[in-house]
Amino acid sequence: MGLDTYPSRTRDEFVLTPEDEAALAGLDLPLCEWMGSGSFRGKVYLDIVYDVADMNLCEEWIAPQDVARLAEAFEACDAAAAARASKGDHYPVTVDEVRALRDLFRLCADRGIGLIGSWQRMIRSGTRRETAWGFGAGP
Repeated sequence: MGLDTYPSRTRDEFVLTPEDEAALAGLDLPLCEWMGSGSFRGKVYLDIVYDVADMNLCEEWIAPQDVARLAEAFEACDAAAAARASKGDHYPVTVDEVRALRDLFRLCADRGIGLIGSWQRMIRSGTRRETAWGFGAGP
């Protein structure tokens, strides 16, 4: 299991309103492991989020106001240039993925939704031993 990222209205558990769920289900995004519920494989997007927004998607909780900062950064970036620059990253991304992150972060920001990162929860609970970046260490 890698870093999965989940939208939520609270930091302690996954909470969305029925309207939030419907809005997220209406998005057809080309994100890794996008389920329509808003969750996606955040580990794949660590580098691009850091490069575009200077933020760490690996946080246990990204508050709605910080998701708004993510949205603003992705809205301000040139998606094609960001995708080209990612070619040397752990997980290079496409222009469509950069735009999908922009759309997801904007929807979450507009609805007052934060993001929960499962990786830090696993580390805190002691269920995995990890390297400094969180890649490659087994249980």
